Amino acid sequence: MADLILIAASGLAREVLATVRDSGQFDVVGILDDDPGRAGTTMDGSHILGPVSDALNYPDAKVVVCVGAGGGRAGIVERLAGLGFPDRRYATVVDASVRLPEGCRIGHGNILLGHVTLTADVTIGNHVVVMPGVTLTHDDVVEDFATFAAGVSLGGGVRVGRAAYLGMNSCVRERTAVGAGATVGMGAVVLADVPAGETWVGVPARAVKRAMAVA
Repeated sequence: MADLILIAASGLAREVLATVRDSGQFDVVGILDDDPGRAGTTMDGSHILGPVSDALNYPDAKVVVCVGAGGGRAGIVERLAGLGFPDRRYATVVDASVRLPEGCRIGHGNILLGHVTLTADVTIGNHVVVMPGVTLTHDDVVEDFATFAAGVSLGGGVRVGRAAYLGMNSCVRERTAVGAGATVGMGAVVLADVPAGETWVGVPARAVKRAMAVA
């Protein structure tokens, strides 16, 4: 069984711990967090060992970044890359309930929690977080550092850009795109392309500034 270190003592890290312990996929060595006040304490029975840069001190362990925001994950990955941390050491954590059909492509550093569904030819980049109950259907493409809150559903052929965030129970129409860094609000129904960096909310979803003007 491979050793695993979690980065960031977060709620997401607690969920990953529960997943890993249930599946027996990894043996968790501990958690790294930059808050000096947490060093030497424990979270859910796992020791907080020191700052993020200490990942280099455990050369035989895999690592997964447990920061909820895609931009935050990207920042940590970039920091570690600058210290010479190799991509091959990033683990992907997949809950035992998740089936990965032939033809689906999954990168490194990803977290797929309970009852995520992938259907056919789904492509997921690197350091993507997919919370419980998400459905990704045929030919969806998810770029690096995207984040899916619980219950998100994508129609077929959707593209989700780098570090985009899709809120709980939102859904996206087939053959549309959510741009890099965009945010889709909770329960939103996306029927058209969401431009990069914009926030869309509502049913049907619209840019926040337009929704406020109508109100």
